[in-house]
Amino acid sequence: MFALSDCNSFYVSCERVFQPELRNVPVVVLSNNDGNVISRSDEAKSLGVQMGDAYHVIKEKLNKCGVQVFSSNYTLYDNFSNRVTAVYRMYVPNLEIYSIDESFLDLTGLPVDDLTPLCRRIRQAVSDRTHIPV
Repeated sequence: MFALSDCNSFYVSCERVFQPELRNVPVVVLSNNDGNVISRSDEAKSLGVQMGDAYHVIKEKLNKCGVQVFSSNYTLYDNFSNRVTAVYRMYVPNLEIYSIDESFLDLTGLPVDDLTPLCRRIRQAVSDRTHIPV
């Protein structure tokens, strides 16, 4: 059995670690050269910001709505991805990294009754150690 772990709005969450005042504030992260939206907070989603929206098209709307905009910082995101993966490895010896913010955790051989509590512990440990929500 496998568990899929997916970090919430990963790039936005990474930016918020160092700027906690951005919690509950609409935030988007843009692609290379600030072309398109590639990550958005729940607050930005509620304003109608879509994945892939062209920044030059929605820039005025973002400014009017007080959306905080970040250029992508892949060095930062890779660092946090490695930190999250290190937490997973504390709990499961085998995992498959699917993307920068998604992994499949191999739960083979573990008692079925223990899986939900284990996954909750892993989720909490990731939050405690990295401040990234899963």
